[in-house]
Amino acid sequence: MEPDREKQLIESAIQARGNAYAPYSEFAVGAALLTSSGEIFTGCNVENASYGLAICAERGAICSAVSAGQREYQAIVIAATPLASPCGACRQFIVEFGKDINVIAVDPDNPARIKRWKSGELIPDSFEFDH
Repeated sequence: MEPDREKQLIESAIQARGNAYAPYSEFAVGAALLTSSGEIFTGCNVENASYGLAICAERGAICSAVSAGQREYQAIVIAATPLASPCGACRQFIVEFGKDINVIAVDPDNPARIKRWKSGELIPDSFEFDH
């Protein structure tokens, strides 16, 4: 990915984090997803008093992209302080769309602090349904 494009994706994730609704954990997360066609979709975590109903930023961004007809992804950036990798549910959700998606975690308070993976590295024995 080109450095300018990555910078734009990081900025989009940080901006999305500002919209997070996290009154219970106070752990705001933003995500920005880059599709193969070059579009960016964002998401933020949305908590609920019934904790199981919360939605993570990564899944929000992916659902937004799928709703727009986009199902091929190049990269996803997760912005959280402290730096955080996707949770297990989000790892499975991401790898559903490919094991070669670039996953980038960034700390919005220190954007130079970045960690990178391929989606398949985060969940090497992901669930697969043979149909």
